[in-house]
Amino acid sequence: MPIYQIDGLTPVVPEESYVHPTAVLIGDVILGKGVYVGPNASLRGDFGRIVVKDGANIQDNCVMHGFPGQDTVVEEDGHIGHGAILHGCVIGRNALVGMSAVIIDGAVIGENSIVGASAFVKANAEMPANHLIIGSPAKAIRTLSEQELAWKKQGTREYQVLVERCKQTLHQVEPLREVEAGRKRLEFDENLRPKTQR
Repeated sequence: MPIYQIDGLTPVVPEESYVHPTAVLIGDVILGKGVYVGPNASLRGDFGRIVVKDGANIQDNCVMHGFPGQDTVVEEDGHIGHGAILHGCVIGRNALVGMSAVIIDGAVIGENSIVGASAFVKANAEMPANHLIIGSPAKAIRTLSEQELAWKKQGTREYQVLVERCKQTLHQVEPLREVEAGRKRLEFDENLRPKTQR
């Protein structure tokens, strides 16, 4: 994995966490335990500090950055979807940021909230806990149901398990030239499958 020191600051990656080999970590980046950082994610601690706390996940193609002196923080069990951009913001404990969402400087997402895919959360916005947040500019539109919170928690748990799966079984290989007979499928908890596939 490309890990870079700058101005004497080296990223911190506990042994219990997993960073994909194509992700890039630069400078003042501090990961907690059990963190997953996916392919092509960019965590740039070359201006402000980047903090990803225990059990959180930063998925493929995400960007975390901030202005000088500004922290960008994902609290415990935060779930940052594919292609999201976090710039100088704070994502509360157990919150989910949907795919391609953008959250910028000074914004705070309350704990247990879900930011919808492609939402734009403007600078200095303070979003409440336990809410669904959607739109551009984003607004908190309603309180999340217990079922939605349970779904989010289960999805995050799968990424926490993925840390160990990657550490134990993920390795670079040459591709097969054809599908082998009896090729198995990956198996997951039934609750994670989309309703249309159940």
